[in-house]
Amino acid sequence: MAPKTLYLSSLPTLSPLFLATHFVTSTRTSLTFYYSKPPSILCKSVQPRTREQTPVSAPEPEGTGAAAPTRGEIFLERQKALADSAKVLKEIKKKKKREKVGGSMKASRTVPSCYGCGAPLQISETDAPGYVDPQTYELKKKHHQLRKVLCGRCQLLSHGHMITAVGGHGGYSGGKQFVSAEELREKLSHLRHENALIVKLVDVVDFNGSFLARVRDLAGANPIILVVTKVDLLPKGTDLNCVGDWVVEATMKKKLNVTSVHLTSSKSLVGIAGVVSEIQREKKGRDVYILGSANVGKSAFINALLKMMSYKDPVAAAAQKYKPIQSAVPGTTLGPIQIDAFMGGGKVYDTPGVHLHHRQAAVVHTDDLPALAPQSRLRGRSFPNSQLTLDECTAGKIGSNGLNGFSIFWGGLVRIDVLKALPQTCLTFYGPKALQIHLVPTTEADEFYQREVGNRLTPPTGKELGDNWRGLETQRQLQIICEDARRPARDVAISGLGWIAVEPIGRSPEVCDTNFKEADRELLLAVHVPKPVEIFVRPPMPVGKGGEEWYQYQELTEKELEIRPKWNF
Repeated sequence: MAPKTLYLSSLPTLSPLFLATHFVTSTRTSLTFYYSKPPSILCKSVQPRTREQTPVSAPEPEGTGAAAPTRGEIFLERQKALADSAKVLKEIKKKKKREKVGGSMKASRTVPSCYGCGAPLQISETDAPGYVDPQTYELKKKHHQLRKVLCGRCQLLSHGHMITAVGGHGGYSGGKQFVSAEELREKLSHLRHENALIVKLVDVVDFNGSFLARVRDLAGANPIILVVTKVDLLPKGTDLNCVGDWVVEATMKKKLNVTSVHLTSSKSLVGIAGVVSEIQREKKGRDVYILGSANVGKSAFINALLKMMSYKDPVAAAAQKYKPIQSAVPGTTLGPIQIDAFMGGGKVYDTPGVHLHHRQAAVVHTDDLPALAPQSRLRGRSFPNSQLTLDECTAGKIGSNGLNGFSIFWGGLVRIDVLKALPQTCLTFYGPKALQIHLVPTTEADEFYQREVGNRLTPPTGKELGDNWRGLETQRQLQIICEDARRPARDVAISGLGWIAVEPIGRSPEVCDTNFKEADRELLLAVHVPKPVEIFVRPPMPVGKGGEEWYQYQELTEKELEIRPKWNF
């Protein structure tokens, strides 16, 4: 019989009986066995049983003993596991959504864009934004200078041409429309998911219309620095302390995460230094996004910001060479423009303006847009006023009845019917000088508007544009209660245009609170505007020399002062 060698590590445990019946030859690393058939051995073990002993039951299967979890506990554990898995899946979906939403922004950072408007560079459509001559494109691409290219549309805008590119809900009529207002808003939707510092711009002339009522949907929980632009357009003698307090009071009602309020002018650089200091204080490694409605002055503000920062920051000084284009056309910026502006890192982004359908700029033709933008300091135009030239019949009626029964046209965009007012009631208009004001009896207002729209009542301008004009389709009746005869009762703000201060007794010194009867405290007005345009009734803004005299600061507690943002200028 041939021997068979087995290693010890491969053997099972051997009983002594098995070893006794075999002849084993042992070595250091192996065993040699000679197999023979073992004899049959039968063993029976009987264990005696006493009275004290009880029968031993078979071991219970695992999970069914006294310490095993109950059915309710098993159910709760299962529900907890399901909830944890659902939470993980939700986080995964949220991450994928965040990556999807931010895809357009990431693409804009990688795709070469025009440094003037942010539109992606292209060489196919000559009339579209971002077009560059093919030879220029290839040359700049060869030398890695595509970020220093200005598209053809921006070159025309810089020379004063009015070229719109935004259509859709909130867009503009006239010319070609290459991108919708909805697409531009979608490019800003990623901000709510990012850790960023938001600098939100508001036009002081159109404070309510340009404020962005749903700004929290764009900014999320990010801190906001509120910048009020174009304060150099306010009437002469305006106290900015009063205006700053008025702005803060209006902002507190919005319940936003505003850290500070700044009154600025990009033209005269008023208040820009304070914004720079606040950005440096609140940035904390985050990128800065300039946010605001269309044509609120974002590009002009960024240029002023870079100019102020360039005195101490060489990176900002270098960024001035390739700064965003400025234009009176709403929708100049069509994509996010990345600007390296900080020596210690971080970027500033000029974002596309949010196009609002309820502003006057969304209903007029492109050719009429410059007429809506004030070019110089505002001067209030009051009715009735002896300095205004009226015909003898109209002047005689006003002298006896005041403005009752009269209608006032503000260009072809606004009509105000005075239904009930005091003889001394005065309406003061603050807005662009290009819009002429006409006063006619209400009984003749409809006929006058149909005859003069597009001629004396402009905008709209031109006979052809006047024929296509849909008219003043929206009418809103306003009831204004006068609380103090020494101050304006309310402002009636027209979105995208300006505002009308309603003074119950004008500036008549002979009328005071003692003879200001309760029945005289109610004023009734009917305001007509184009259909999508909104009308706001707000507390009066303290402008002009008289604003400081009648404006009243709010009395606040120490706790209210702590949470209240400070204003700067």
